[in-house]
Amino acid sequence: MKVIFLCQRLPYPPDRGDRITTWHFLQHLLARGATVRLGCFREEDRDDEAVAFLRERGVTVEAPRLDRSARKLASLRGLLTGEALTLPFFRHRSLATRVSAWLRDDPPDLVYVYSSSMAQYALRGFAGPRVMQFAELDSDKWAQYAAAGGWPGRWIYAREARKLLAFEARVAREFALSLVVSEVEKELFVQRIPGVVPQVLPNGVDVGHFTTAGDGQRHPATAVFTGVMDYEPNVDGVCWFADECWPELRARFPDAALLVVGSKPVARVRALADRPGITVTGRVPETPPFFDRASVAIAPLRLARGVQNKVLEAMSMALPVVASPQASQGLGADLPAGALTVADGRDATVAAVARHFADPAAARESGHAAAAWVRRHWRWERMYERLDAMLADLGVAR
Repeated sequence: MKVIFLCQRLPYPPDRGDRITTWHFLQHLLARGATVRLGCFREEDRDDEAVAFLRERGVTVEAPRLDRSARKLASLRGLLTGEALTLPFFRHRSLATRVSAWLRDDPPDLVYVYSSSMAQYALRGFAGPRVMQFAELDSDKWAQYAAAGGWPGRWIYAREARKLLAFEARVAREFALSLVVSEVEKELFVQRIPGVVPQVLPNGVDVGHFTTAGDGQRHPATAVFTGVMDYEPNVDGVCWFADECWPELRARFPDAALLVVGSKPVARVRALADRPGITVTGRVPETPPFFDRASVAIAPLRLARGVQNKVLEAMSMALPVVASPQASQGLGADLPAGALTVADGRDATVAAVARHFADPAAARESGHAAAAWVRRHWRWERMYERLDAMLADLGVAR
């Protein structure tokens, strides 16, 4: 099977949400024996190592460098052309030339696209099966930014939401299959793009990697937040928690600690380290040791949809999770008691975290129930089976 796989970032290492998903599905296609040609972008020097890693595994890689500052200027062309600014931001001549040549000279059996912005490379020149893994509608993210922002950002965000939704609708109607990450996203998709019914392909979790080493290092009044810390929903969520919830928690639990674990912390996040009890780590080799120091994980995201990897990973590490309604969508309603507390607003969030701090034994019991549940329902192997069945329905051979 010959596959062209398109995504925004190099899908390795799997250290952030989109890379986790693209790496696991790309790896599965390779394990099935597929020949993969990958089109994506390099964003930093360490990405050169990822390119070498993928090529050693037989992947043909076209990954031009993406300078985000320069691309922001380039994206303004969308104001002249009437298109979403996201599209010229991710439009690159050499990548377009290479993908066009792949499609023309050696047509694949399948084009697999992750993130709607990359679909622009596969809208022409191929009549075979094309799969668009939206995960969630990017246009809805911009709509959330518009609802939360002030002028003039609100106008720009609202425009982006409208223009990008129109492009997403075009892609959904031209591609053979659209994929979303949860039933919640499916419902939204059907409302926003009438006439197209997507299939649900959730994220999974690497339960082998995210396995607790035991409770020996755990502190009963420590909370942990994980994520890439230049991503606005993460920045907004953890700073909101530090401003609104942390002072009361520290007053009630003088030894309380908050671990903010993730790469690229922006100035607002780095400044949190000046507050009592808060540690900001920056990039770490791996996150499991930090999960194992905590009694509860938090996901107080206010700008979010879909299934959050940080929630699945924390639960797999035998931690109960306190999450906002936005970060809790898509997990279903059959969770074990105490495994996930949906907390809407300051008072509910403080009460839920305090409950875990005050009763470490109950927190441990809830955490281990969460780990068992994740292993039953959310391991990656279950998602691979779903993908295989979907590809078989499209007539894509093994």
